[in-house]
Amino acid sequence: MRLGRRTASFWTALVAAVVSVLALTSAAAYGRADDDRAAAAAQVLTWTAGDSIERYLSFPTTAVAGATTIVFENSRATGNTTGMPHTLTFDLSDPEYNHDVPLNILANPNDDMGGRHTAEVTLTPGRYLFKCTIPGHGAMQGVLTVTEGSGEDTTAPETTVRLDGDKNADGAYIGQATVTVGATDAGSGVDRIEYAVGADGPWQAYTTPVVVDQVGTHRIRYRAMDKAGNTASEKSVDFAVAAPPTDDTTAPETSATVSGEKDGQGRYLGMATVTVTASDTGSGVNTIEYAIGADGAWQPYTSPVMVHETGSHKVRFKATDKAGNTAAEKSADFTVVEPPAEDTTPPEMTAGVSGEKNSDGAYITSAKVTVVAADTGSGLDKVEYSLDGGPYLAYTTPVIVDRVGHHTVLYRATDKAGNTAAAQSVSFTIAEGGGVPAPNCPEFDERLTVVVGTVDTGVPNRMTRSRCTVNELIEDEKDWSSHALFLKHVDTVLDRLLADGVIDQREHKKIYRAAKQSGLGKPGQNTGYRDLFDGTPGSFAKWQHVGGGSFGLNADGSMTSGTTKGGLGMLWFPQRQYGDFSLKLQWRDDAPGTGNANSGVFVRFPYVHDNPEESRPEWVAIKYGHEVQVLDRPDGDMYKTGSVYGFDRVGLGGAGVTPKGTWNDYEIRVEGQHYSVFRNGVLINEFDNAGGQVFTPPRADDPGTDGRRYATGYIGLQVHGTTDVISYRNIRIKEL
Repeated sequence: MRLGRRTASFWTALVAAVVSVLALTSAAAYGRADDDRAAAAAQVLTWTAGDSIERYLSFPTTAVAGATTIVFENSRATGNTTGMPHTLTFDLSDPEYNHDVPLNILANPNDDMGGRHTAEVTLTPGRYLFKCTIPGHGAMQGVLTVTEGSGEDTTAPETTVRLDGDKNADGAYIGQATVTVGATDAGSGVDRIEYAVGADGPWQAYTTPVVVDQVGTHRIRYRAMDKAGNTASEKSVDFAVAAPPTDDTTAPETSATVSGEKDGQGRYLGMATVTVTASDTGSGVNTIEYAIGADGAWQPYTSPVMVHETGSHKVRFKATDKAGNTAAEKSADFTVVEPPAEDTTPPEMTAGVSGEKNSDGAYITSAKVTVVAADTGSGLDKVEYSLDGGPYLAYTTPVIVDRVGHHTVLYRATDKAGNTAAAQSVSFTIAEGGGVPAPNCPEFDERLTVVVGTVDTGVPNRMTRSRCTVNELIEDEKDWSSHALFLKHVDTVLDRLLADGVIDQREHKKIYRAAKQSGLGKPGQNTGYRDLFDGTPGSFAKWQHVGGGSFGLNADGSMTSGTTKGGLGMLWFPQRQYGDFSLKLQWRDDAPGTGNANSGVFVRFPYVHDNPEESRPEWVAIKYGHEVQVLDRPDGDMYKTGSVYGFDRVGLGGAGVTPKGTWNDYEIRVEGQHYSVFRNGVLINEFDNAGGQVFTPPRADDPGTDGRRYATGYIGLQVHGTTDVISYRNIRIKEL
């Protein structure tokens, strides 16, 4: 969901405020004057907030343990000119921080305290993570470090080290040495210990003793930090590791591989990666070394070597075992060349429609659509077309259209570099009396595979001789009086399709098995969906628009948002409310250009007019219902398709993204406080609102004593504006 910057910030903050108040330790603990607190705690810590949604304006970073007065002010005096609420919250979920102070204060300039609140708490040594609970603005946070006693801890920890292992007569450790580092801190306590290998190795977290088994001399550096941020001076320990006695006289085995993208002559494009391996069955490999060029210096090999410079190269390598045996030098030879210029230009496309026309310009009998595409860069990879909003299919030969009525063919092309040209379209009409009439199919179902109930067979949903799809002939959305009757119907349909060559015997068995698994016709298993929008002007007229934006009815039986005016708004179905239900619909992303449409389906929200708390009726659904998001955009809002907005997030990968211009099936099942979201027959999200959203302070229209969201409510579709163009069709519902 995307709003204007100020509107979005206000709304997300407002939602967070509603959620966060649940965690308040006591309503009585907030709202008293500061002079009432002064006697309770000598230490006063102050946070301030204003218009910024990125940071607190001021905040403390250190404190001492004990009784403390917390002051949080978000007022006009601190710079809040918008009235936006903010919270001061001590996080209780991260195990890295203290979680013994459940502080959560909501403040805004218009509350009964004028935005200035106080609370009495007791801080303990350690660190507290504080933040504002506005979704999407995690940067508005910080850490409060609390030390023991009345003074600040300025003394660094004390560190020690111990070496263990068997030594030889020269004092070298035989085979390996174990390095154990310790630290103590009498002030705030040790926070972490770090160590580094060698004179300039990187610092690493110390968690267990370090075992060094490489033959040679070594230096281990170490240090420690306390919880007040004091760091001990670096120390080090030097030692040597000697090989254990052995009669190993055989050098290690070595090899190298060169990898990377090549051209037709075997040269590497832009970069080559050299990976060296060594093995030794005797004393074991001690070191691997490499050198670049015929006279380059030898260097320790620790990770694959990447060579970017163009030209011919030689990488030499060798290995030594712990007994001191060194393998003969070997080398890998290769050439690196500049990669070809990146192809960023999509293919060029044209399309033409041919056929005999009447005096009105309509085609008689049929029309042939021919698409031509070419790419002078990486070369053409594929051409696709979509007929009347159906799925994109591979274009191999001209498309013949002979069904009476108006038609639109979208077409696009992709090159081998992955550049896809923006879809273009051609539209035309097949005249009455000349073409094939539109079929009278029992249902409308253009999904890519045959799905019976909720069981996906994987069998392609092909067009049949009747010009209906297999899914449409199966009629799995009809109320069946018995399971046996449904199976008999499916078997009859499949036998006919088998005889027509539409399916084979294996697919016949798969679809019939899915029909048995579906349970349709058994008590409680019937589909029984009722149309809320069937594409006719009469069903469209039953819906009502509130707020900005608009929806328009299309000639193909769909409706499209954002085509005439912008703004945030909603089209809702005011005829009745629904409790537990399965809502099915189809949506298509029709956003112009390369962007993606942002929309959503609202469920279980109260009557939008005359709501005592909302001057803008479209916000009632946002505030009191749940929005199931529709957004395939790879950037922007973190809530993608299938998310329950503001509550349960689904990333783009989990949503099963389809190309723009493709119809998607959506099913939203709501049972009690359990929400299930299906996209194209695949479950992409489940969300439980058990114990759900608490409305605090209590309202006269509170939906229930347990504070959950409404158990019943209305259905609505969101519109954002003229760039978030999205189409819906075939909206139907079944009460569960």
